[in-house]
Amino acid sequence: MRILGREDVRAALADLDSTVVDLVRNAYVLHSQGKSDLPFSTFLRPLHRSDSRIIALPAYLGGPAPVMGLKWISSFPENTNRGMQRASCLCILNDLESGYPLALMEGSQISAVRTAAGAALGSGLLNAGREVRTVGLVGCGTINSQVVHFLVQVHEGLRTVLLQDAFPERAKVFAAELAAAYPDVEFRAVTLGQALTADTVSIATTDSSYWLDLADHPNRPDGQVILHLSLRDLSVASVLGAVNVVDDADHAIREQTSLHKAEQQAGHRRFVTAEIGALLDGTAELPDARTVVFSPFGLGVLDLAVAEAVLNHAEKHGLGTEVDGFDPGSHKVTSNLAGSAA
Repeated sequence: MRILGREDVRAALADLDSTVVDLVRNAYVLHSQGKSDLPFSTFLRPLHRSDSRIIALPAYLGGPAPVMGLKWISSFPENTNRGMQRASCLCILNDLESGYPLALMEGSQISAVRTAAGAALGSGLLNAGREVRTVGLVGCGTINSQVVHFLVQVHEGLRTVLLQDAFPERAKVFAAELAAAYPDVEFRAVTLGQALTADTVSIATTDSSYWLDLADHPNRPDGQVILHLSLRDLSVASVLGAVNVVDDADHAIREQTSLHKAEQQAGHRRFVTAEIGALLDGTAELPDARTVVFSPFGLGVLDLAVAEAVLNHAEKHGLGTEVDGFDPGSHKVTSNLAGSAA
């Protein structure tokens, strides 16, 4: 089995940067076409930390390069107050013939990259050719840092990014860091109301209190695309008042997401207009709307598609370490019979 640590994964992703959006797009389309197996995620919550969780996301993705495995990701929001990353993650890939483990890799970077690539893909698709010159970021953490990285690739006309955080000093520091990395784009720390005047807004926070009511911000532009990445920020009224796009309705409308709350209040899920895979392959269309909200639950097939590319790159370039002893060993009876049959 090949083990890939943080630096191995970082090196592989750097070389795969231009292909990640395509990997995510292909995974969405394959899933939409039924070429995947995606059980519901399992949530594990420690009794003493109700705000924290670890999630298991098993998945199989078919198509020309099938892959099978597991994403095991934790979210402990209090980590940020200790100068630590909120999320940590492992990805396991299994052999499709034997089921034996092929690779174990640090997965938080894969998770952040595929989340951001999916958000940028959604922004490009849902803006339907409309030029995006301003982006608002609500939440100044790892995810929105990656979102900027992919949005500047998808929207060539992007000129201004407006940053807001519950801790304003974080927004100022984040703006300075991004300005150094993207000198052709202006970055400004602003209020929430100002961030919500952007053409596209990415919401990635650690809040789970459905605190944001879009009706409180009437100066938002028509056709605005909201990338609702943290899933529990928008109020029920905001969800019901928008055109809603998800990655998979059965996955996104559960575990007390804003969409799940909306279903509980409305008694139906007709407020979901389309899944992104159907929009990508042309089997669904969107009506004109003042606000389009994209709420991706985060499908494990996306992580596996990127993880498979990381593993292939690692094997080709000698990244990581091959370690024996992670298979169960031979079976004395069946191995002898197999040898006799040969």
